[in-house]
Amino acid sequence: MSAELQLMMWSLVVYGLYLGAQSLIYRWRYGVMFAATARDAPPKPEGELLGRAERALRNFQETWLAFVVMALVAHLADPGDAVVFWGAVVYLAMRVVYLPLYLLGVFGLRSVVWFVGLLGLGAMFLGILF
Repeated sequence: MSAELQLMMWSLVVYGLYLGAQSLIYRWRYGVMFAATARDAPPKPEGELLGRAERALRNFQETWLAFVVMALVAHLADPGDAVVFWGAVVYLAMRVVYLPLYLLGVFGLRSVVWFVGLLGLGAMFLGILF
């Protein structure tokens, strides 16, 4: 398996961290019984921590598709490119660091971590094109 595909598989673990955090906080906030329902009318307020977990998950989903597409294109076009590899590593590492920063409500540093992750995606893009 190429490095690009391995990193894409590791991105599933990172996705699991985001989804798991949101799901566990949701169940902690509303209870397992409510979580098992259709949740047509969720109770309000959702609380700061749950709101952060849901926004962090949505934020991850906004960039994850681009990561997956670029990892697949890199695997098919030119596997083993160092710029693509390190861009992917930076993206995934920053996404792991970003989650606790978002959950804890850390201001400033969280945005820097997000931007560095975006630079990782940019490196992947440039590595694929050139």
